[in-house]
Amino acid sequence: MSILIKNGRVVDPANKRDGIFDLLIENNTISKVAKGINIKAEEVIDAKDMIVSPGIIDMHAHLREPGREDAETVASGTLAALAGGITSVCSMANTQPAIDDIKVLKLYNEIIKKDAKANVFVIAAITKNREGKEMVDMESIKKEGAVALSDDGNSIQDESVMLAALKKAKEKGILLISHCENKDISGNGVINEGIVQTKLGLRGIPRKAEYEFVERDIKLAEIAGSRLHIAHVSLKESVDIIRKAKKRGVFVTAETAPHYFCLEDTCCSMYDTYTKMNPPLRTKEDAIAIKNALRDGTIDVIASDHAPHGKDEKEIEFEHAAFGIIGLETMLAISITELIHTKILSWHELINKISFNPSNILGLKRGTLEEGSIADITIIDPNKEWIFRREDIKSKSKNTPFIDWRFKGRAVYTIVNGKLVYRQE
Repeated sequence: MSILIKNGRVVDPANKRDGIFDLLIENNTISKVAKGINIKAEEVIDAKDMIVSPGIIDMHAHLREPGREDAETVASGTLAALAGGITSVCSMANTQPAIDDIKVLKLYNEIIKKDAKANVFVIAAITKNREGKEMVDMESIKKEGAVALSDDGNSIQDESVMLAALKKAKEKGILLISHCENKDISGNGVINEGIVQTKLGLRGIPRKAEYEFVERDIKLAEIAGSRLHIAHVSLKESVDIIRKAKKRGVFVTAETAPHYFCLEDTCCSMYDTYTKMNPPLRTKEDAIAIKNALRDGTIDVIASDHAPHGKDEKEIEFEHAAFGIIGLETMLAISITELIHTKILSWHELINKISFNPSNILGLKRGTLEEGSIADITIIDPNKEWIFRREDIKSKSKNTPFIDWRFKGRAVYTIVNGKLVYRQE
């Protein structure tokens, strides 16, 4: 299929391009980027006043399949991704069973091949069953296509196991992604420890449960001489530790999720379980620190941490409800509303965070609009105002605090591997 995108503002940080260009797609690749392309194409898109971006990459999502198809499947999750302008989803290993050997990974790859509507890249486990004890066979898992390893949802509590994993990952040339949570400290906590937690009478999660393990894992990566990526950063202390580590040359990158820069723990005041997540929502001061870290480059990536759950897991007492919210359909819109229209980030900076940087960190060979590259493209109307309604959600689960929020900015066309796969009517 040939597609000609006309008159759009092409923002392509990988090639330092930002201007009004036409873009031609032929045979699943970008064949030409130039002004005034006049070639007959099967589909012509007038992108006047729109942003033409490399396809958005969400490097942290949970698609639940296999094992929890009641909450999400590869099919429903990738449809939700397309609606949010996301062309590539990186799926975490905390499925049932966990993606911790090549048998499960082969099964998962078959599901992806059959059902995925967007690109799906697999992040396998670091340890067997994500228990933090015995390392997986990194070499075979990498050969089977895993792009990184993470026990996400669990942190490796044993320092010696984490150090050994970092050394092995360096040897095998694969990235480790760390969920930083000291369970000895967080225990059975359900909300950020502080004033709101005290008023609600809920068990708190101390701040040091996150930042102590951020500091520990960076120290271990420094000893191992390996790369490390820190997942879902939520605290100003974590930001400070990462910033200092980068300055002294540690190979560390980091991500945050939209809820950590647009929500605070005060949102939990009505015992709304749709605001319960791990790490928990923090304070206004932390949200400001996260925004500043996005601005100065300390945090490299914005990811959704899409975590679907059924009603029976969420619409119960706060203490017993599952952690996590869906985010594939709102990640881009929140980022535009909260970061672009407030002038915290430029378009160049935002697209780095949601496309080029995740591709670069994971080695995906995406995140670019270079001629000859795979045609994964997101076309965004930056001024489109819309309301996120429950009945429009494509995910199988509806656990989000953003229902009925008004956003400014939306993906209107999503192109994957040269095919127009989603059009916002």
